[in-house]
Amino acid sequence: MKQLWIEVDESLPENQKAKLLKSAAQTCDAVLVDAKDLEKAKKAGIKTASTSEEADVTVLSAFDPEKLKALKAKGRAVAVKITIEGKKDEETAIEAAELNSDYIIVGTPDWKIIPLENLIAKTRGKTKLLAQVSSAKEAKVALETLELGSDGVVLKTASLEELKETAAFAKKAASVLELVAVEVVDVKEIGTGARACIDTCELMKPGEGILVGCQSSGLFLVQAEVHESPYVETRPFRVNAGPLSLYALTSPTRTRYLSELKAGEEVLVVDREGKVRLTNVARSKIEWRPMLLIEADYNGKTLKLIAQNAETIRVVTPEGSKAVTDLKKGDKILARVEEGGRHFGTLVKEEAVIER
Repeated sequence: MKQLWIEVDESLPENQKAKLLKSAAQTCDAVLVDAKDLEKAKKAGIKTASTSEEADVTVLSAFDPEKLKALKAKGRAVAVKITIEGKKDEETAIEAAELNSDYIIVGTPDWKIIPLENLIAKTRGKTKLLAQVSSAKEAKVALETLELGSDGVVLKTASLEELKETAAFAKKAASVLELVAVEVVDVKEIGTGARACIDTCELMKPGEGILVGCQSSGLFLVQAEVHESPYVETRPFRVNAGPLSLYALTSPTRTRYLSELKAGEEVLVVDREGKVRLTNVARSKIEWRPMLLIEADYNGKTLKLIAQNAETIRVVTPEGSKAVTDLKKGDKILARVEEGGRHFGTLVKEEAVIER
């Protein structure tokens, strides 16, 4: 789990500080405060970090090797705060990590990514690397840099909304969706239609793909083009997802039409265990192709998927995957089954919607 700290500016009005501290106590791992606000932070019931040695974590605003050693000798938790403006500052951060600083808080005002990549690579396992950020957007970049990301972020903000948004991203657990085996009851050829290949910014593995379907209540796991074929090269970044009118799951709680997905949009990659990861669309490649209608049953409920009529399009099964052209009555394939009916992609339980 990533660390989320909030830095509360000493110049904020007292009522605003109180609101931030109250929210931080529910969402953050620690709060970084000026020494004069330390008692307020302690009363909020949250781990404290400050230049004061009375805090849970003593923050050194300038790297002092001797002071660091002395504090560690007393059994104190220590954070060293460093602004990265050049190679020398990177070396200082690495030295602090070698001296067993518990946390390194780095600010990168110019180059945001490269210094952080270097420090993640060189300090991992030696300390907790926390990146100073001022928004949820910056936090997302820091937590994903070099794939592993920093160990956490120190968010400096006066906005409760910004804190809430950052916490939702930084503290989220890996999402898992429940997938069930549905039984194929019919497969038939239908006419030509516009279908979208969704090319992503990820590389997918066997058993991974995108959840799509004719109804939001039944989304089928269509596998990425990872299966070896004598017809075409594998394209592990791509899911041949079907007609533009199909629903695709783009967050654990939201669907969008395939027609809406374009470069930069987010979409979920899901595997056969239901494990989820978020990626972005690199392009949507639309072409006109002959189609297949696949109907499946789950506890008396009929679910439908339309896919391109081609051997390279495969749906995920409990044991592997199968080409849509090879599907037959009685086959079991994986799907996400839930309540249907969406308003702009969001489930509204009180609204009566029938999808056929």
